[in-house]
Amino acid sequence: MSKNNGKGAKGEFEFPQPARKQTFAQMIYDPYDKTFFGRTGKNWGQLMIFYGIFYIILAALFTICMQGLLATVDDHQPKWQLKESLIGTNPGLGFRPLSEQTERGSVIEFDGKKPAESDYWISLINDFLKDYNHTEGTPKKHCDYTQTHKPTDVCVVNTEAFGSCSPSNNYGYKSNEPCIFLKLNKIFGWIPHVYDSPQSGMPQELQKVINDTKVEERQQIWVSCNGHFGKDKENFQNISYYPSQGFPIYYYPYLNQPGYLSPLVAVQFKSPPKGIMMDVECRAWAKNVIYSGSARDRMGSVTFQIIVD
Repeated sequence: MSKNNGKGAKGEFEFPQPARKQTFAQMIYDPYDKTFFGRTGKNWGQLMIFYGIFYIILAALFTICMQGLLATVDDHQPKWQLKESLIGTNPGLGFRPLSEQTERGSVIEFDGKKPAESDYWISLINDFLKDYNHTEGTPKKHCDYTQTHKPTDVCVVNTEAFGSCSPSNNYGYKSNEPCIFLKLNKIFGWIPHVYDSPQSGMPQELQKVINDTKVEERQQIWVSCNGHFGKDKENFQNISYYPSQGFPIYYYPYLNQPGYLSPLVAVQFKSPPKGIMMDVECRAWAKNVIYSGSARDRMGSVTFQIIVD
């Protein structure tokens, strides 16, 4: 056995030296190691070259992917349409005015004798109809059922045909006879298949309207508004629709035409009960509009509430 028991092994019992303290200036440039922020000039150069090449390749790959994607996108029509699209072939029914205050939900509550309350809803409708009232410079035509239409024609939505649901009448909100405006969501290429005769399940009032309408003018997506629940139906005896009780088919199909605006139906509730919530369901009627009144999966209809104080 060795007498020195390994004591001659160099550095066997050497203690680690404490790290050399650096001033702030030495952190920027260390004259002992000749480093800037802990790296030599060579290290910094290698790092810059690496990241430069990395980001150039990354940008090139991103550009190639975007060009490939944009090459498959049409500026005028979606790639996936109707049944192949996420939207599908069943248009939703919407209404206006709809408050921007989420706590109001779908409730339209006002008192026509209180200007602040009625003016609030009037201003919302004015904003909604702004595009319909300013159509200068867009190629549009006044359409009717006797004309021949091209699929690309854009028909005017005549706001002067809204009767007592006009801005001059304050949309009925000053007289406690409120108007709401119905519209179908736009689906590219969708063509309605209409009912040209009354169908079982339709409200009696709508069946009468269809029978009283000229045959050539029955080419409409019919709409009807009634009480959502049985207890409310007694309050829906005096409803008017302008300019008719449906959306004429000459507004369809929607093909992303410049200046296209969805047709509207104005619905006026005359003599609504005071202080009672009217739970309203409006429904669209067409062969290819699927209806579901489920609160979880509502289709082809919309619900809202009206309270006239």
